[in-house]
Amino acid sequence: MTTTDSPVRLQAVSAPDQPDVTPALEELYRGFEQELLVPLWTEIGDLMPAHPRSRAVPHLWRWENLLRLAAQAGDIVPVGRGGERRAIALANPALGGRPFATPTLWAAIQYLMPGENAPEHRHTQHAFRFVVEGSGVWTVVGGDAVPMNRGDFLPQAGWNWHAHHNATSEPMAWIDGLDIPLQYVTEAQFFEFGRDEISDAERITPERSRSERLWAHPGLTPVAVAHTTPGSPLLSYKWEYTDRALSDQLLLEKEGYAGTVEPGHAAVRYSNPADGRDVLPTIRAEVHRVARGSETSPVRETGSSVYQVFDGSGTVTVGAHTWSVTRGDLFVVPSWEPFSVRSEAGATDSDSQALDLFRFTDAPVFEALRLNRQETTR
Repeated sequence: MTTTDSPVRLQAVSAPDQPDVTPALEELYRGFEQELLVPLWTEIGDLMPAHPRSRAVPHLWRWENLLRLAAQAGDIVPVGRGGERRAIALANPALGGRPFATPTLWAAIQYLMPGENAPEHRHTQHAFRFVVEGSGVWTVVGGDAVPMNRGDFLPQAGWNWHAHHNATSEPMAWIDGLDIPLQYVTEAQFFEFGRDEISDAERITPERSRSERLWAHPGLTPVAVAHTTPGSPLLSYKWEYTDRALSDQLLLEKEGYAGTVEPGHAAVRYSNPADGRDVLPTIRAEVHRVARGSETSPVRETGSSVYQVFDGSGTVTVGAHTWSVTRGDLFVVPSWEPFSVRSEAGATDSDSQALDLFRFTDAPVFEALRLNRQETTR
């Protein structure tokens, strides 16, 4: 390969801690280019910065705009083989137009029209669905029909067959979260088409899925069923239990007992009932409730997060950006950007009279690699 064909381009610069610019150095750099070599002394500031410098930037997506565009797509774009899903991904403005919310996380609004069925497929990407409004859609995972209602969290580990069907006369939207960018960059992903149509037996609309009947009993593990596959065997975490847990934490705080993360800030993490670990190998999911008038301490951590406002209103600060947010709005917290929130929610805009935030993050990956770090900035 000649130096003109090489993608490596090296420039000798006069700078502290750099070698003197001489003809010999220029000749050395041309040799490096020809052999596809890059010396560390020209790259260390970029490859090994003093702290994380995320390629993503903080950004906010308004739910009302997402919902309006998804409804337009519902009238125009069919659901079926090829497109597979009417899912519209969040594209972080700093990631070159790729459909990635962060370098590791994918988030999208999915929209299903009345009577529609999204065909069956499976993929190695780990996924979940979270419902901020509406009901009447069932996701069918491995033949198990799982109802989707407001506030429900539905995890689904990779390589499980799944389809969706809307049994009502109204359209429904929810958010999807997956680790598509992570598996894309690691070149580890697989995808496979399933059946074009689910069976009549799978079109039933039970109040509880089979997975809930086995695994949704707090502190009780079924003896006859072993669970050894990745991810949670419980396919639906209902909002009524999440809501009660958050309310109880704040009530305990008022009574003088421990239970909240900090004053006025309750939080729960969805966990695998079989082993207590995260619901998915690469994704952590939580719900945070911030009482009216309370403000969380600014925290920064390695790894990135996507938040959706489930209920209420407030002010969110991510790095140098501050936004007022309301129900449904989504925003990104990149790696090592300080994040805090102040609740302005009340009885007029929140069922809980607090600001409720759904969060998902790549924390399990960072913890597995021992790259996790967190600090409070005040």
